[in-house]
Amino acid sequence: MELLHLRYFVAVAEELNFSAAARRLHMATSPLSRQIRNLERELGHQLFDRDTHHVTLTPAGTALVPLAQEMLEQANSLQWRLNEAVRPRLTTVFLGMPDGVHPLLRARVNALTERVHERFELKRWPGSTSALVTAVHEGKLALTLARLPVSDPALDQLHVMSEQLGALMPADQFAGQDSVSLTELTDLPYVEPPKELRPAYFDLLERELWEHGIKKRINLSDSDTGYRGVYEVVSSGMGFSISICDPESPMRGYQVEGIAALPFTDFHPHLDTALLWRRDRAEGGDLGELIDAAREVFTDRPIHT
Repeated sequence: MELLHLRYFVAVAEELNFSAAARRLHMATSPLSRQIRNLERELGHQLFDRDTHHVTLTPAGTALVPLAQEMLEQANSLQWRLNEAVRPRLTTVFLGMPDGVHPLLRARVNALTERVHERFELKRWPGSTSALVTAVHEGKLALTLARLPVSDPALDQLHVMSEQLGALMPADQFAGQDSVSLTELTDLPYVEPPKELRPAYFDLLERELWEHGIKKRINLSDSDTGYRGVYEVVSSGMGFSISICDPESPMRGYQVEGIAALPFTDFHPHLDTALLWRRDRAEGGDLGELIDAAREVFTDRPIHT
């Protein structure tokens, strides 16, 4: 008995008509009838009752239908099952995502996810830059996007984006302006984001502002206020802050009424983002294939906004 005999039998059982089954199988009726008789002889059971007008299944034929269908389904799925058996197992890995990742970088993360999908299941994990960098160092994350500067000799980094920073201003106090200078801000306090949230670069930025004559500070120490708290304070007219200028940045999603985002005329701060991984997990390590793919996706050139 061969699989062809079962295919012939199932076709006749479903059609209950030898001529219709033969057309479905692209063969003549006589050879089909002969093959069914051969199958009945081999199994030792009559499978169909036939007369000149009707074809019906015998009890043996009725019992054989689900068995034959199951065997044919297994045969049809053989190649897929074999491919699944020999395909490398997916490894789940995590990529860190700090707050406010630009859509253009998200697009590259999506491209990397697609590039490695046959080998790795890449999932995103949120957090502050400091927490994400620590997680990569400890091996809990495979990669992370991180706001620079980051200094960890165990990690390699690839610069992937530079975003221009501008002033968040009380709109009514600077109505009609399309830019602002630091000298115009010396009487306004600088509203600092909560230390637990802000990137290390903002510590450098705070010192630069001090050196440029911006001495007053409003320090939001409660991390629960988040970045939205900064926008609320600025919109109330109590001070100014610094954030990303690009209207496409998710950071602009915190914006509330009464705020203008203006570029500086005499100051050029920018926030740099890098992709980081642990050096010993790259070439020759357990994540070499993933990191090589990440280099290809992100090395096109750093994005500037």
